[in-house]
Amino acid sequence: MSTWVTGANGFIGRHLVRELAGVGHAVHGVGHGALDPAQARALGLQTWINGEVDAANLNALAALHGLPSQVFHLAGGSSVGLSIARPFEDFSRTVTSTARLLEWLRSFAPESQLVVASSAAVYGADHAGPIAESAALAPMSPYGHHKQMMEQLCRSYAQSFGLRCSVVRLFSVYGPDLRKQLLWDICSRLKSEERSLDLGGTGAEIRDWTDVRDVVRLLVRVAEDVRRDDFRLINGGSGRGTSVADIAEGLIRNWGSNTVVRYSGVARPGDPMSLLAEDGRLREMNFDWRLPLERGLADYVEWFRSQARA
Repeated sequence: MSTWVTGANGFIGRHLVRELAGVGHAVHGVGHGALDPAQARALGLQTWINGEVDAANLNALAALHGLPSQVFHLAGGSSVGLSIARPFEDFSRTVTSTARLLEWLRSFAPESQLVVASSAAVYGADHAGPIAESAALAPMSPYGHHKQMMEQLCRSYAQSFGLRCSVVRLFSVYGPDLRKQLLWDICSRLKSEERSLDLGGTGAEIRDWTDVRDVVRLLVRVAEDVRRDDFRLINGGSGRGTSVADIAEGLIRNWGSNTVVRYSGVARPGDPMSLLAEDGRLREMNFDWRLPLERGLADYVEWFRSQARA
């Protein structure tokens, strides 16, 4: 089975490649980042093309390995902050790459199963509890708007041309190899032995934290769960909310530090107070989240320290 992963050199992409290769898939990737053949093989990639998700590179993969039976589309913008600083770049990475991929699949591989990683950022603010896939979308940042546009493109190609596409709206994904965002920032400052941490926001912001090792299991499970539906949306969250303050305290506890955290009380641009998944569709699939948050935080601290020692 020939499986392609766009964005395979990213945080989630690397974990996904390992998961797919581990269960016997022949995995080929395209996206940004230099990987020599030895590095690609160590990751689990049989082929890696460093470049844009465009017709030329997709044709090159097809010429080498034939048409894909599955495509996991992870390429795209990955930061709210960067989307605000460089919105056109985020648009190009997310919307343009998706349009190119869909058009190529329509033309050459319409029977391929497509799984697309989107984001809970499409929901926006003003949600007090679990959010269903049917909720109105009101993104607060260019990042969220571009993910919504990506979803609309997928729905259009499914309805107009019969492409089979599953969009998984990921919530707060964390885990080993994540070198940005809250966990990385806090651990970096704990390593510097700061006695107090000043963080933005209030600390009461609620997020649905999911370990990347569970998330990639979910993506593979979605691809295996073949339905007649040409298009479907799935929340990729656990339905369990945890505050930013609790995450910070958990990291500090696992680090073995007495550092005190203070919050500015000022909400960050594009940052909702609550993003929590309604997980009914995952329960219907009998998907189980195996890694509890406390273990995930402990594993992250252990990984971070191993990087610092390397």
